[in-house]
Amino acid sequence: MADQPRPDHAAAVPNAVPDETVAPAAPVPSATAKGGRGRVPKPKRPKYSKRDNPEGRMGLAEHLIEFRNRFIICLIAIFIGMVGGFILSSPALDLIREPIEALQDQRGGRVSINFTNVTTAFDLRLQMALTIGVVIASPVWLYQLWMFLMPGLRKQERRYALGFLGAAIPLFLGGVLAGYFVMPRIVQVMTSFAPEQDTVFYDAKTYYSFVLTLMIAVGVAFVVPVVLVMLNFAGVLAGRTILRGWRVAVLVSALFSALATPAADVLSMFLLMVPMIALYFIAGGVSYLNDRRREKRERRREAELERELRGGPLDPGAPAPGPGTAPTAEERR
Repeated sequence: MADQPRPDHAAAVPNAVPDETVAPAAPVPSATAKGGRGRVPKPKRPKYSKRDNPEGRMGLAEHLIEFRNRFIICLIAIFIGMVGGFILSSPALDLIREPIEALQDQRGGRVSINFTNVTTAFDLRLQMALTIGVVIASPVWLYQLWMFLMPGLRKQERRYALGFLGAAIPLFLGGVLAGYFVMPRIVQVMTSFAPEQDTVFYDAKTYYSFVLTLMIAVGVAFVVPVVLVMLNFAGVLAGRTILRGWRVAVLVSALFSALATPAADVLSMFLLMVPMIALYFIAGGVSYLNDRRREKRERRREAELERELRGGPLDPGAPAPGPGTAPTAEERR
């Protein structure tokens, strides 16, 4: 006998209600699906393209991830710069040794740089390599810093920030060069206080720290006018206030120059003080012109708003209509 097809239960029983089939639940992706061994997938790096993120918004976690990534890039760039800085540390040491060599001829070789410990020479080379590496890698870490801050700035703020960076970097480098040119004169004057029959020994690390501190201090002092202009553009400090405080600026510049240079060297003091005062007055002039431009723009905006409220013409040169003057066809349109 041939096998007969087995009747369906729902078809055999009249008025039977078929069983509702329940769809299986979608599998929940586990932490071991991709990475294995219970690894949690790492969050993705935030995207900056306008197509993926048109508003450029980022959460706190994305900000921290972006900061970590850019900080690692900066460290790698500084490490690579340190390799070149270690190679250039010998010529750099020769440059800062020139004042000592000039004094050796004057004092019969009774001036020298001393390495007082076994590891002092290596430690000094590492310090110089780090300093030179930071300078070499400055385009990289400045770019990374700018790219980290740029998404939170408006277009006008980006333009101002680029202008301030473009002015601050050359001024800082100019201040470093000014400190380097003044440094031999300072060393010569300070060494002259030692008796001629005595020998002057300068500790190598202390001497390098003195030269580095002097050049950085003068470089920062040259950047102060840029900070004043930035505060003026931000609306914190008025240009008249900057110009009105010129007496205080001259006094502070004189005190800073006197502290940075020895008291007996008046020439070095003036070489530092005159550029700082000139930059201060330039910053005051730029801030004053910016205030004048801002005041004109505000007056023009208030005048246009007042004419719109009175229903007058929008042309600034046209006279305002009197109380009995009928509006023209152009004004009606």
